[in-house]
Amino acid sequence: MGSAARRGRAAPAARACVLLLLLFCSLLKTCEPKAANAFKPNILLIMADDLGIGDLGCYGNETLRTPNIDQLAEEGVRLTQHLAAAPLCTPSRAAFLTGRHSFRSGMEASNGYRALQWNAGSGGLPENETTFARILQQRGYATGLIGHQGVNCAARADHCHHPLKHGFDYFYGMPFTLTNDCDPGRPPEVDAGLRAQLWVYTQCLALGILTVAAGKTCGLISVSRRAVTGMAGLVFLFFICWYSSFGFVRRWNCILMRNHDVTEQPMVLENTASLMLKEAISYIERHKHGPFLLFLSLLHVHIPLVTTAAFLGKSQHGLYGDNVEEMDWLVGKILNAIEDNGLKNSTFTYFTSDHGGHLEARDGHSQLGGWNGIYKGGKGMGGWEGGIRVPGIFRWPGVLPAGRVIDEPTSLMDVFPTVVQLAGGEVPQDRDPSEARPLTPDSEPLYHAVMARVGAAVSEHRQTLRPVPQQFSMSNIVWKPWLQPCCGNFPFCSCREDGDGSPRMPAL
Repeated sequence: MGSAARRGRAAPAARACVLLLLLFCSLLKTCEPKAANAFKPNILLIMADDLGIGDLGCYGNETLRTPNIDQLAEEGVRLTQHLAAAPLCTPSRAAFLTGRHSFRSGMEASNGYRALQWNAGSGGLPENETTFARILQQRGYATGLIGHQGVNCAARADHCHHPLKHGFDYFYGMPFTLTNDCDPGRPPEVDAGLRAQLWVYTQCLALGILTVAAGKTCGLISVSRRAVTGMAGLVFLFFICWYSSFGFVRRWNCILMRNHDVTEQPMVLENTASLMLKEAISYIERHKHGPFLLFLSLLHVHIPLVTTAAFLGKSQHGLYGDNVEEMDWLVGKILNAIEDNGLKNSTFTYFTSDHGGHLEARDGHSQLGGWNGIYKGGKGMGGWEGGIRVPGIFRWPGVLPAGRVIDEPTSLMDVFPTVVQLAGGEVPQDRDPSEARPLTPDSEPLYHAVMARVGAAVSEHRQTLRPVPQQFSMSNIVWKPWLQPCCGNFPFCSCREDGDGSPRMPAL
């Protein structure tokens, strides 16, 4: 187990090189490779949340209107086998930022929770991870993230997971993901099952206390008033303990920040889309003299699908369709800002989704999740293509030809080495393909867990083996003269085939 297993960038980097060659040279046939490195382009990365690959017109949808994203595809390159690194937001985005699988940074789990539940949680992308933003920042880029990302580790103000600790010099948005709890009119989502159980327990305990109190009042139960009061106090304390967190999910989790400062708590969802649009356009205008990296991490089209009045009821697919069409409008406004500032030809633009559509999101009989086209499965379903097949659209006028479709397999992780190379940087050179530097418990935090899992798998496999003759034992590999094929007289074996195919003995 070498350092390649630790860093895990060899495969993504190789795929990225293939992607670059495909995009810039071998498939395009329209530019020299050095054209991509003639100057540092601005880089605009737009990532939707929970968008299905079948929700866009350029990927075959004939009922939802996405003219701006469709035009982006017409003016650039559309990838048909573009894959997310995971079918869930947190691990997929971690892999996108770092260019390596999320389990290598501890941002994935095989059981239990696979995403953070609380803004005040201490989990997040480790500080020692290298993001593409950090490398581009070192190459002189202004780096901004507008959307959502993590915050703290051990203290309220340590901000160890904050975007400003991961190579971004500007951040505006949510330090958490959007959930139903952010909308007062929606049912709870964060730990909804546990919250429902706790509420049932509280009601049962309260009913028990009332029963005891009634029994005492009627003389049916002999119990002191102090005991009844004490039990009632314990039930109230139990209620306060869990409600003090779950009862304030919206206030704790749904906030907006600018850099390190909280600007809105709780956030007003109806205003969030316009605020993020304003911030994105302002960032482009402030850095139009470039080069800049802007990662726009959209809240669309994650539930609760907050949509402005201008788009409500306008699509053929209910609230979800309305939200998709509003998202397309937002993307159009961003692209217009790029063009209005004269940056279209100098900007490498990319659009994708973090994973497939959320098929299970429903409100009664109404579907609140996306459509993944012909692909089975969706968000959270790692075994099916619909969970990881995502849109992938690139545009760079003058470098990438318009209307090109590429069917080669690509990944969200390919973006890391791609943008790093476009910026003139280098991906970290600590992957070890020769496995010359073995991993140790000190160099790999998951060393013992990995070894235990491998050991268990080996043991389980060995139990399926039955004793068989060992074909490479010493008795089998030694030379045995009686088994030697021979033409002529042993041990002087020699002959040569005639032209007619019959053997001819050599002259003695």
